[in-house]
Amino acid sequence: MTDSSKEVFPGDPSLINEDLAPVPPAKRTWGTWNYAALWISMSLCIPTYTMASSMINSGMSWWQAVLTIFLGNAIVLVPMLLNGHAGAKYGIPFPVFARASFGTKGANIPAMLRAIVACGWFGIQTWIGGESLYHLIRAWNPSLAEIHTDSLFPQPLPLLCFGIFWLLNMFIIYKGVESIRKLLVFKAIFLPIAAIALFCWAVIAAKGLGPILREPSKFASSSDFFKFFFPALTAVVGFWATLSLNIPDFTRYSKSQRAHIRGQAIGLPPSMTLFAFVGVVVTSASAIIYGSPEWDPVKLAGKFESKLMVTFAMIGIIISTLATNIAANIVSPANDFSNLAPKKINFKVGGYITGIIGVLIFPWKLMADPNGYIFTWLIAYSSLLGPIGGILVVDYYLIRKKTLYVDELYSHRGRYFFGDGFNAKAILALVIGILPNIPGFLLAIKVLPADNMPLWITNLYHYAWFVGFFVSGIVYLLIMKNTITAEAQRRKE
Repeated sequence: MTDSSKEVFPGDPSLINEDLAPVPPAKRTWGTWNYAALWISMSLCIPTYTMASSMINSGMSWWQAVLTIFLGNAIVLVPMLLNGHAGAKYGIPFPVFARASFGTKGANIPAMLRAIVACGWFGIQTWIGGESLYHLIRAWNPSLAEIHTDSLFPQPLPLLCFGIFWLLNMFIIYKGVESIRKLLVFKAIFLPIAAIALFCWAVIAAKGLGPILREPSKFASSSDFFKFFFPALTAVVGFWATLSLNIPDFTRYSKSQRAHIRGQAIGLPPSMTLFAFVGVVVTSASAIIYGSPEWDPVKLAGKFESKLMVTFAMIGIIISTLATNIAANIVSPANDFSNLAPKKINFKVGGYITGIIGVLIFPWKLMADPNGYIFTWLIAYSSLLGPIGGILVVDYYLIRKKTLYVDELYSHRGRYFFGDGFNAKAILALVIGILPNIPGFLLAIKVLPADNMPLWITNLYHYAWFVGFFVSGIVYLLIMKNTITAEAQRRKE
């Protein structure tokens, strides 16, 4: 086999380039510990901390929050491993894998939905960076006010800090993402040390773990607890819903199926649970120390009395957030946008588009309170990505029987063209899977009055990822029966 993708896969030029071509077996070098290290690095981020701490802030006890985090990550690991199989077997990335079910042109639909979610994460991480810059300034000028997000925009200075950090991200895109490598190394060193330091501070300041762990649940009854538990569990699943789709982008480099399966199982649930435990302990300690829980680590660090300690914490958060943002939230959507019109949108332009959309979601409003973070953001986008996951899994395992014809994934003339480049049945199943969650979403953002819809319909939103995954998966299976028969016949031939 030659390294030239055009010689091996002479498909349509609009469907293949160096990044989209299958990774040859000789270049699939990632082992178990590469995947474990990848997940440990991605799990150690500020949003992981805030997800756990927001549960404490909303009334959970420490063990309820930690258990919810663990269960959610164990659940999302399943579609992660299922979708990762195709990447490891064929060496193909997510957009190419999606062509088997959505069509050679229709694959842009799930790619764009994933890209929009990444844009949202870019906005959230950029706000965290801008917020840290403001608190760095405030440490040396205590007369500055706390950040207020009650109105549509925060005060001018915090907004300016956000703008400066946003421009810094855009400058990195302009210079090229290779410049971020050293920052990723810094993040891998700084965040674990910072997490340990915060944990030690919390235990010492609260006079031991005992007072922290004795903090009870704030829910008055079991029914009140479960009303929050299931949406919180869905939010945890939704946290990695994007990666559960585009995991072939990583598993395409795997030495074997076993390598990525073991590596992800070792790296994802334990590291997320451990870092979440730190967030839970520190947030519980803040309630004891300051009288009310502080779920935002940036605001918590801003309360430290030592100016030098605040400065150190904020600089570390700014650098590690910048590294995470570029690596996790720019590269993927920039390539997705570029894939829409390769001749007009290059990687840099795709990155600028990501940055603009990230601002338009008003990330300071999402991060203003834990309910907005969980109910408006994490659950909302899981309602879009769950249906895509259900379709991909059903198509690959039940319809294709894990058999893909790679050459035809790169051609508008093969079986994955579906006549016009779009698999209408996959798109229909996607829409049907999204529809049940729309009333609950409209209720969550206060567009729909609570008494306008039956309670059982709006409550479906609390299980958005699960509803979408199974509804779309089942619908797709039922309406693709003829395709199942045709695929079976083709395999016999």
